[in-house]
Amino acid sequence: MTARHLARTQMPPYSEVFAVPGFAALFVAGALSTWGDYIARLTVAAVVYDRTSSPLATATTLAVSLLPSIFGRTLLGPLADRLPYKYVLVCSHLSRALMVLVLIALVTAEAPLAALLVALFVLETLGGPAAAANQVLLTDLFTDRRVYVRALGMTALSEQLNQAVGLVLGALIVSGLGAVRGLVADLLTFVVSAVVVLVVVKVRPVVGDSSPGLRGFFDDLGAAIAHIARHPVLSRLLLLSLVSAVGVAAPEAVAIPYAGGAGLGGLLMAAPIAGAALGVVVVSRWEPRVSNDRIILLALAMPVPLLFTVVGLSTPVVFVLWFISGTLQAFMVPLQSTFTLVTPSDRRGTIFGLAGALSVTAAGLSYLLAGWFSELATPGAAVTMCAVICLGAVVLLAARWPRRVLDEAVQAAYRE
Repeated sequence: MTARHLARTQMPPYSEVFAVPGFAALFVAGALSTWGDYIARLTVAAVVYDRTSSPLATATTLAVSLLPSIFGRTLLGPLADRLPYKYVLVCSHLSRALMVLVLIALVTAEAPLAALLVALFVLETLGGPAAAANQVLLTDLFTDRRVYVRALGMTALSEQLNQAVGLVLGALIVSGLGAVRGLVADLLTFVVSAVVVLVVVKVRPVVGDSSPGLRGFFDDLGAAIAHIARHPVLSRLLLLSLVSAVGVAAPEAVAIPYAGGAGLGGLLMAAPIAGAALGVVVVSRWEPRVSNDRIILLALAMPVPLLFTVVGLSTPVVFVLWFISGTLQAFMVPLQSTFTLVTPSDRRGTIFGLAGALSVTAAGLSYLLAGWFSELATPGAAVTMCAVICLGAVVLLAARWPRRVLDEAVQAAYRE
């Protein structure tokens, strides 16, 4: 291989990512927000488990923290195609900060669990438009698509690491300091994120012409659904993401019941997330064509370590198995980057919101499935059963994986 060819295929260093104006501040704000989200999620789940001692109730709480995004991303995500994403992000962060205040009041007053779940539902619904707007922001920020892939890998790595940090901090806060302090930290992260976006992000005009009125809003949503269904690459990548959720979500759903409490449960929940961070480091070093070629292979391997959880292994051994499975989850990095770049620029907000809503739906249903299996058998058996379902679905997808079409789409998306 010639030096010229190597220069063309080697990925740019991370220094080029942070050299892009505004990215460093947004990167720090995103990290803080992720800490707060996962501290709050574990805090509420631990409160529910302490009151009910029910694995299904705990898994239901985690599902409630995800399912509202179905409505938020589907119905509010298209706002990123209609309004400047700076304003969408600021309003979303501030409205969620207000809802955290409500949640703090409910926890302090020892309100019924139903009230906590409703407040959590509204809080997560309001985050829907921010998810789509953030993806559009990241895509617009990097005109060099190879630097964009590095930025997406860095963002994914930060998200995985900070999820793990948030879960560990949440476990420590719940065990030592109480639930309210965790929610106060969550409140501060939303406020800081809103201020950073307000100061750093420039107002950019909306790309494309959206259909007018409420009817046009739903017409655009229907057009996005039809576009994904007809597109051989977008549809297969999205379907792989959805079926993989069954295996990805199961360990987190039953970690607290498996470990017998929030302390070790938080550490077990962090295992696949920490593993995913390592996987992102490795996969982000691969040239886009190589990483996309390996998407389906990594997806096939991901649920295999989870199959052994049924044996009733010790917590340290389960931690290692879940860590390995998390490492193999890194196929989501090339999957997400290619999905983003193949999506038409004038439909990104709507399609990102729709795809995010479907992914969250799959994750929420997977939480409930794992919790139900855990009630019927044991938490370890629940993880194994979900892994079997996940592996079978990915095998079916692999049998008809569109390798040639995907390769052509990758070459077109990353062409310099």
